[in-house]
Amino acid sequence: MTTTGTLSTLAKHFTNEDAAIAKLESIRWPNGAACPHCGGADPHRVKVGKAQQGKRGARKGLWRCTQCQRQFTVKVGTVFEQSHIPVSKWLLAIHLLAASKKGMSAHQFHRMLGMTYRAAWFMVHRLRHAMATEGGLFRPLEGVVEIDEAYIGPRRRRLGDPEFKPKMPVVGLVERGGRARLFPVENVTQHTLKSAVDAHVSKKAHVMTDDLQTYVGPVVGARKHETVVHSKKEYVRGNVHTNTVEGFFGLFKRGIIGSFHHVSKGHLHRYCDEFEFRYNRRDLTDGERAAEIVTGAEGKRLTYRQPSGTRAA
Repeated sequence: MTTTGTLSTLAKHFTNEDAAIAKLESIRWPNGAACPHCGGADPHRVKVGKAQQGKRGARKGLWRCTQCQRQFTVKVGTVFEQSHIPVSKWLLAIHLLAASKKGMSAHQFHRMLGMTYRAAWFMVHRLRHAMATEGGLFRPLEGVVEIDEAYIGPRRRRLGDPEFKPKMPVVGLVERGGRARLFPVENVTQHTLKSAVDAHVSKKAHVMTDDLQTYVGPVVGARKHETVVHSKKEYVRGNVHTNTVEGFFGLFKRGIIGSFHHVSKGHLHRYCDEFEFRYNRRDLTDGERAAEIVTGAEGKRLTYRQPSGTRAA
């Protein structure tokens, strides 16, 4: 989780739980431990007696706040809270997810980390939640902004499928040479596109799209707008093109098809968050991206409650 962190240099944190806890603490609390309950900045370490060491229920890395007197660990107040998965496995999963250009499926984590598929599925969705950008923290896209849409899902009804599942539309907005936003929408209409543009694109931006008629009119508003006419096989006209956003979609689709094969509509936004996170930090090292996932885990919780007998999608 350092700027030069690789699997070989970080191996000790992935195989030793005490070292893993210390590493996670150093990333989350670079200036020293702080109580997640009251914000107290002077907690003290709770020592686990020899009689309790190794016993079930003995909590490693335990702290007690000197102000509110409540106990906590580095996992409290993050997506790791109330997880029985060792911190060492969390750190390894974070590094792998940050370093994998096209993502890794829960089945892959299940095989590599030696845990149940259900635990691996829950783990990676918690990490995708940590990778999500909070709406109020995202600065509007500026400069030249390319906009396009893609459809994710099966091409046709498969033999034996109880019902046809249509493709799910995803909108991508890419600031040329900069950041991107990626999110699913119910349908591609002027209303949904206008909402996306107004929420994420600066009014001074120069918007470029293909010749889909839905973009004409109120969608881009008073922003400068140029198009390439794909229907006439025009893909580049001087500086006017949508190649950047199409390249981003190409990476996203290869990840969905090659790594995940299928994603459900209810969780599509989490995969969008994952690919958006990595794209917006493509100039960072794997260790720096991993550290940002830990930072993004602060103050977030994710719980899934399912009726018994159901299986995670």
